[in-house]
Amino acid sequence: MKLYYSPLACSLADHIALLEAGVPFERESVNLKTKRTASGADFNAVTRKGYVPALVLDSGEILTENIAVLDWLATEYPKLGIPGNLGRTRVLEALVFISTEVHRSFKPMWQASSETQKAQARATISKLLDILSESLAGNYLFGATPSVADFYLFVMLLWAERFDVSAPAQLVALRQRMASRPAVQAAMRQEGLISLIDSEAKDSEANAHTREECDHVTG
Repeated sequence: MKLYYSPLACSLADHIALLEAGVPFERESVNLKTKRTASGADFNAVTRKGYVPALVLDSGEILTENIAVLDWLATEYPKLGIPGNLGRTRVLEALVFISTEVHRSFKPMWQASSETQKAQARATISKLLDILSESLAGNYLFGATPSVADFYLFVMLLWAERFDVSAPAQLVALRQRMASRPAVQAAMRQEGLISLIDSEAKDSEANAHTREECDHVTG
């Protein structure tokens, strides 16, 4: 397999998923402005859509659209999904909400929007993140282990931090928990996001210190 991605784009979720699955794959970054890959190839020749992710399967078939790629990965590698009759449906439910509501709401933050528009976007995203925080079923969205939905949510939480969007404490903890996973750190290093890894580590240490102080005061 081969993953076409762009650093810190939503394709980071697919990158993490592949590393979590422990399967061999190639990767190549894409400049979304020039539509050129790291090797200088025309990305439009891979997919006319011109955006990431694009996953080339061993069969030569190409999957695009983040929800479709993540759903395929979770189906192919069950450890990336959740069990049960409604397992796949619940993961899809979360993926669709993250994509159509949260992801889409970041659009003004990436564009040359007015400060008023950005403030409105921040408020909208914060409300959407509140909804997601209410559905946590443990350390992650569906319990003790993360699914592809958590990988996608993690990217959105990185964006939230970048654009000063307020996120519930439960989701900040989830973001830090995700950032400590070896596969996540590997994906971020491979995408040149080392500074974000260091930032997450410092935040996690600060929170741990704060919890220790609180335990000392209330104990």
